[in-house]
Amino acid sequence: MTYMRYEPEDLAVGDYDLEERQALRRVVGLSTELEDITEVEYRQLRLERVVLVGVWAGGTAADAENSLQELKLLAETAGSQVLEGLIQRRDRPDPATYIGSGKAVELRDIVAASGADTVICDGELTPGQLRQLEEVVKVKVIDRTALILDIFAQHAKSREGKAQVELAQLQYLLPRLRGWGGNLSRQVGGRAAGGVGIGGRGPGETKIELDRRRIRERMAKLRRQIKEMSTARQTMRHRRQAREVPGVAIAGYTNAGKSSLLNRLTGAGVLVEDALFATLDPTVRRARTPEGRLFTLADTVGFVRHLPHQLVEAFRSTLEEVADADLILHVVDGSHPDPESQIAAVREVLAEIEGARDIPEIIVVNKADAADPVVLTRLTMKERHSIVVSARTGSGIGELMAMIERELPRLDHEVRMLVPYDRGDLVARAHSEGEVLSLEHTGDGTILHARVFADLYAELDRVAKPVETV
Repeated sequence: MTYMRYEPEDLAVGDYDLEERQALRRVVGLSTELEDITEVEYRQLRLERVVLVGVWAGGTAADAENSLQELKLLAETAGSQVLEGLIQRRDRPDPATYIGSGKAVELRDIVAASGADTVICDGELTPGQLRQLEEVVKVKVIDRTALILDIFAQHAKSREGKAQVELAQLQYLLPRLRGWGGNLSRQVGGRAAGGVGIGGRGPGETKIELDRRRIRERMAKLRRQIKEMSTARQTMRHRRQAREVPGVAIAGYTNAGKSSLLNRLTGAGVLVEDALFATLDPTVRRARTPEGRLFTLADTVGFVRHLPHQLVEAFRSTLEEVADADLILHVVDGSHPDPESQIAAVREVLAEIEGARDIPEIIVVNKADAADPVVLTRLTMKERHSIVVSARTGSGIGELMAMIERELPRLDHEVRMLVPYDRGDLVARAHSEGEVLSLEHTGDGTILHARVFADLYAELDRVAKPVETV
């Protein structure tokens, strides 16, 4: 077996020989570092020791390395200790064992030598690939999709979030039941049960069919529960829309700083952690523009490359916050080695949400304090409707708020009316929903000069008098 330590610049010089092109290559710097003895003792109790394996089927070497580096962060977020990172250069993943039968044997030797107990593949494996690779390497094998689902299961806190994650996990598990152990294919009853003996004959169904039926029943129940729980979210959303409060959705790659930005803009106090998918449950908070206009900010679940389709389906009710927004703040990690790929991955998921494509978008390049100025310049040149900020230091936040002000739906009507004192609620609505230009208290009522939406204008027109007729 051939190992190669390589740097990205080495790969640009010439082509690999055939042997090198087909070899598993070590990716430098993927071993999880332990900081102190207490951390060592803690990790020995709970961490799985994993080897990462990826197939480099297209793109540049840097793309392949970035993908495996991201897999490393996902594995560590799930609570694993990464021992090795390997890349196999192939035209396409092997349909039987993902990396090929010969390389699977070599991978088995690496697993045995390193003492790993899990192999994580950087892609979604078919049930057959999962089963056959597991049979060769003799340890547990999981794919990128299962890893992301596990992280979501760990981080879901609300009842709705837990139900959504469980539904996604069951959708993933259903076609893979046969790959998780031979005991699932035992049959009870029927002519094929002749070897079972007395009491084992008669009509029956295989255990795997029982499990599948139970999973389908559980999935149907979860869908009903999610639909019921989403009613409250829809009611709140419709109430905001009826009051014509504009909505802004914060979307972006995981760990790009969405929650930090929400906290900076609204003081929401949402959990902020340097980890992938640290927060899953959406948070909606009120905020005001520099001119005093009220709007709502909704923090959504983070995206990632090859986000499992099951999660997009399960979290559709949550992602509707994006579809119903008037503006999307697309947060990008400016310090990431490849921010353009993050932007593309997020837009790919947004394209699956009906109506999201037509919503105005501001690219918010975050972490300016840690980013390369050359990268920031490149991003702002490529994405014209963008702004550079730092949610940690507050740099650029004022300019972002002014940009939000310009992009929000315009207030349709400017009014100057005498509002009776017994309808002070209309003045309060003008403060909360519109833009109050001036107030003057007289003996007959309050002279309100404001810009408001159509529904409030209609209410004012019904109970108030234009100032010119007073």
